[in-house]
Amino acid sequence: MGTRSKRIAATGLITALALLLGGCLLSPGSFTSQLDLRKSGSFAFSYKGEVYLLALSKLAELGNKVDNADTEFVEQPCYSEEEFEERTCSQDEIAEQKRDWQGELERKAKSKKEEAEMMRGLLGGIDPADPQAAQELADRLRRQKGWNSVEYKGDGLFVVDFAIGGRLDHDFLFPTIEGFPMSNFFVLVANRNGGTVRVDAPGFSAQAGGNPLSGMMAGMAGAFSQAEDKENEKGPAAIPELNGTFRVVTDGEILANNTDEGPIASAAGKVLEWNVSKRTQVAPTALIKISD
Repeated sequence: MGTRSKRIAATGLITALALLLGGCLLSPGSFTSQLDLRKSGSFAFSYKGEVYLLALSKLAELGNKVDNADTEFVEQPCYSEEEFEERTCSQDEIAEQKRDWQGELERKAKSKKEEAEMMRGLLGGIDPADPQAAQELADRLRRQKGWNSVEYKGDGLFVVDFAIGGRLDHDFLFPTIEGFPMSNFFVLVANRNGGTVRVDAPGFSAQAGGNPLSGMMAGMAGAFSQAEDKENEKGPAAIPELNGTFRVVTDGEILANNTDEGPIASAAGKVLEWNVSKRTQVAPTALIKISD
């Protein structure tokens, strides 16, 4: 992949990231997760494993690659009007090209500044270009209830141990991040009238977060990374891969679910289990009656 092609790929990736709320896309990697629902009205939820904040640092890095590709003026060919054959450019034409190039640089600088401000707003004030951004986010999560451990491994990868419980007198979302005005979620537990609860886990499918742009973004990111690694004579860059198990355990009445095997009896109640991977296209879902 040449410089121009890489520039186009990087620009496309940045555009996709902007559409994905400025890179605010969370994605699970390898994990185990369980939701326990009781007829008493209590619930317990746990998630142990990997959480990726895609493009936490890569967005700024790729943006710089695009900008740096145009930091040197390159004279463009001129053509005769009659035969449209390439000819030597005049000094005035070269000067005009330089003015246009300089204007484009200024436009990009202004746009980059505006995008950086937008990114900081979407990431709760965290600057993704800051090398300490990931650690700042990890510290923020540790202050929130339920995040028992948060370890940053680099390249947007966090290894976490999350567990929380209580009364299910409200809807429940996982994950949520303090200060993030918007973010996709892995699991939603929604209360319905009549004592029923709907469980949806859009994050546990190949269409992570229910957003089809995520697949497009991952493809472009992989293509760009592989091209970079080839030039630098490195191995292929690691790409987040969905691989985990999600269970719902309940003593309530399971009204609907989309597991392969259906509910399985256990000492703790009926168990629904989904084994999810990069091939999982349909997100786990269930409807459970826990009270009259």
